[in-house]
Amino acid sequence: MTWSGVFPAVTTQFRPDESVDLEGTQRLVVQQLDDGVDGIIALGTCGENATLTPDEKQAVLHALREAIGSRAPLLAGVAETSTAGACRYVAGAERARVDGLLVLPALSYQAQPHETLHHLRAIARATAKPIMIYNNPIAYPVDITVDMLAELAPIANIVAVKESSEDARRITDLINRVGKRYVIFAGVDDLVLEALMLGAEGWVSGLTSAFPREAVALFKLARAGRYAEALAIYRWFMPLLHLDTVPTLVQCIKLCSALVGRGSEHTRAPRLALEGAARSHVIRIVEAAVASRPTLPAL
Repeated sequence: MTWSGVFPAVTTQFRPDESVDLEGTQRLVVQQLDDGVDGIIALGTCGENATLTPDEKQAVLHALREAIGSRAPLLAGVAETSTAGACRYVAGAERARVDGLLVLPALSYQAQPHETLHHLRAIARATAKPIMIYNNPIAYPVDITVDMLAELAPIANIVAVKESSEDARRITDLINRVGKRYVIFAGVDDLVLEALMLGAEGWVSGLTSAFPREAVALFKLARAGRYAEALAIYRWFMPLLHLDTVPTLVQCIKLCSALVGRGSEHTRAPRLALEGAARSHVIRIVEAAVASRPTLPAL
């Protein structure tokens, strides 16, 4: 697979009774591909991985593989609570014919560095699929540091890093330490332009679910060095992109998407729909964005 471009972390669609809406999830992904995204990441944070049963996760992966076909790579989020459980999940993801994996540290435990390394090495041994490591010490209190990534460098199928520490210096530090060993993906929506200027080659995005054409244009312009044009889109986009960095990011992204006709806002408890001032805040941001939507330049 080609490790570059815009890879939305797509939402899992639910019905009002919280059952998984496979057909709705398929429609959402096909819309994203039609609007020019380069790959799909299923069952990440925005996919509400932790709320799905093992059978539901496999059903989602099989449904998305069917919908995507060979149009784009499909990555499966790996967010399990144990190393053994993660390896079992990976085996199921392989049966769903995913192209790669987005691997988190084990959830619900603040692992020590050597424990995190053991977890990641065990998953890499359990599969031949290429792996993107997901570093997000703000949301998941384990930091996969530059030193740790340097230790993992000899493992051939760990090929990419989603960097979501909100410390833009990490990108330069990692490149200075291991060169081009890893493909770096921007993982924080409201730092994406900075990340691309510093050497990121891809973007794992949340708000792309609602505004894919603008996200693709921003990415392509930045990669082409057309920074003034990219910056104009970025400044328009920024109020929306900030919604990717709040605790209720899933509800915010789903509400944004629903407001522009891209799926429903239904989540699975304990996540509940936004109410009151929080809901009004998101609606105002979306309404302002739609009203001032930029004309996209030729790419």
